[in-house]
Amino acid sequence: MDAAQSSDQRRLGWLLAGLGMLAVSTDSLWIRLSEADAVDVSFWVSCCSVPLYTALSQRLDGCGPLEAFRRHPLLHLVIGALSGGSQLCFVIAITQTRVANVVAIVAAVPLLAAVSAWLWLRERISRAMAMAIAITMAGIGAIVSSSVGEPTLTGDLLAVAAIVGFSVSLTMWRRYPDMSRLVGLSIGGVMTVVALAYSASPLSLDLRAYLSIAAMGLVFNPFGRLALSNAPRFAPVADVALFSPVETVAGTIWAAAFFSEFPRPVAAVGAAIVLVGVFYGTIAATRPKNQAALG
Repeated sequence: MDAAQSSDQRRLGWLLAGLGMLAVSTDSLWIRLSEADAVDVSFWVSCCSVPLYTALSQRLDGCGPLEAFRRHPLLHLVIGALSGGSQLCFVIAITQTRVANVVAIVAAVPLLAAVSAWLWLRERISRAMAMAIAITMAGIGAIVSSSVGEPTLTGDLLAVAAIVGFSVSLTMWRRYPDMSRLVGLSIGGVMTVVALAYSASPLSLDLRAYLSIAAMGLVFNPFGRLALSNAPRFAPVADVALFSPVETVAGTIWAAAFFSEFPRPVAAVGAAIVLVGVFYGTIAATRPKNQAALG
């Protein structure tokens, strides 16, 4: 693969990562708008997304979902557990603590994903990318300092569990590019439905909740997650993860616009620093003079 083609593929990975993060950033909005219990939201979102993923798999994978699953059965089960578990933790976290807390913690994905990729794939990080991650983490520190621990520690810890699962799944998607994204995401949804079948009360919601869940489960969440799972095909894990702060900034905007949850001044400054880190990582880090890698 020549340098020009490699650069084009990397940019495609960035595009998918950016669009994917922007799409899933609306999760916090739909969850709060639904005013439903986290268990019911997770159950219905999975019920919506599984048929969609299955139908798309039949068309896009070039074979039936069952055949695609048989190629990597264990890997699909692992990625399904990571996918379903991280989403469930995220949904519950949103209902247990402030949106600002959760989306601030989500922004820590670049560091976790870069470490995961280095440990499992020995995927080196350029010095410029390392600097971009450091800038991003500084912005995260500013945001977190103003919000973490309010009002409950449980929600914050669930958000941490969500980003650990997401970071490891990015590494797996990168390691196994021929593994079906759609089948893996479908399995995650099925696992969630089975796990919540006895605790959910799916028929007790009002129209507002059903419409919010439909928007999340049929449009924004599945297509966002599909874009994110495909991004590591074209760009290194550290690059893809660097777009996680898009969700932090966008999620903060949704919270302010719809729920009057305005970030404190220090959090707003942190969000600006995060954007600088993302810009530096995707533009400055690709210049030829910045391609030296850290071992």
